[in-house]
Amino acid sequence: MRFKDWSLTAWVAGFLAVLISYAGPLVIFIQAAQAGRVSPAELTSWIWAISMGAGISGLLLSWWLRLPIVTAWSAPGTALLLTLFPHVSMPEVVGAYLVAAALVVLLGATGYFEKVVNQIPKGIAAGMMAGILFQFGVQAFRVSGEAPAVVLSMLGAYLLGRRFWPRYAIVLVACTGFAVAWALGSTQLQSLGLSLATPVLTVPRFEAGAILSLAVPLVLVSLTGQYLPGMAVLRLAGYPVPARAVVTGTGIASLLVACFGGISIVLASITAALCTGKDAHPDPDKRYVAGMANGVFYLIGGTFAGTIVQVFAAFPASLVAALAGLALIGAVVSNIRALAEEGEYVEPSVITFLATASGMSLFGLGAAFWGVTLGMLAYWLIPQAGRSGAR
Repeated sequence: MRFKDWSLTAWVAGFLAVLISYAGPLVIFIQAAQAGRVSPAELTSWIWAISMGAGISGLLLSWWLRLPIVTAWSAPGTALLLTLFPHVSMPEVVGAYLVAAALVVLLGATGYFEKVVNQIPKGIAAGMMAGILFQFGVQAFRVSGEAPAVVLSMLGAYLLGRRFWPRYAIVLVACTGFAVAWALGSTQLQSLGLSLATPVLTVPRFEAGAILSLAVPLVLVSLTGQYLPGMAVLRLAGYPVPARAVVTGTGIASLLVACFGGISIVLASITAALCTGKDAHPDPDKRYVAGMANGVFYLIGGTFAGTIVQVFAAFPASLVAALAGLALIGAVVSNIRALAEEGEYVEPSVITFLATASGMSLFGLGAAFWGVTLGMLAYWLIPQAGRSGAR
């Protein structure tokens, strides 16, 4: 990297992208850990793993390709975890992570990424993702009875943020929730302190049920919900991003952090927009610095993952639940819109959504697996849902 390419705006863009990730998608990780009764030490390891995986992959890919490559962890995949815990053990989860990562590396290295994505009906994938995220969206309102002042103030901040500062709405929501909780004396900030992360190794266990319920849906949501829109953001910004290098690189990063609790590392889409526009740097050829800065701040966050765990533990659980729900409203909206736009097979897509959102579990297989299975079955059997509707 040439030091003359550095700029304050690029580093600010990289920092904001990390801040938004920690204020929104990370909260889903906290909830998944609570559902799985994960210890603070294991949760710290999780956050260390996803931060290091995203930091190293984004830093190296941005430097190597001279493109603003922003990586992150799979937020929809993390939401999928919440539907499986506590029925799936952590060794089984790690085994599924490794299988998913190996599949992504295979798709990237062979160049089959875009071919596979084009064979997945958009409505089916959108229905599954909307179903996974549905419970998170409703919980933002469900917990209002536990802490009405905190939750309603966060909802107000969300509406104002979407109206006036849409790019930073979730940061505003998080700051508002933290401030109101502190003002009401609902926090335990006195226990905070700097705490370095200590990775916790989990020996994987490969179980068919966990692989079908977690690994397969995880690959599906990663391809359609992360890589595809992430590629679109970069290409619309004028960057000829090589899919093979990015998919393979992030897949390898996923393999490296899986045994420490790190879910799939993927290409970011929402936060990527912060690092690919003029706000990052007027010169498109120098915006790769924002991608590298993003990686650096992830590495710092991972190093002090223990402190991050303390911060979220110091605030009420209802605040964390509301923050996760509000952070995912945009994702729910985009997937419902994608589902509705596929007119030729909207019914199979709705079946996928309902089955996934129901939380059904049969024969040890989770709702996401059954949602895709039943949706694809309907896609092939219902007359108006013919093959012509596939992307």
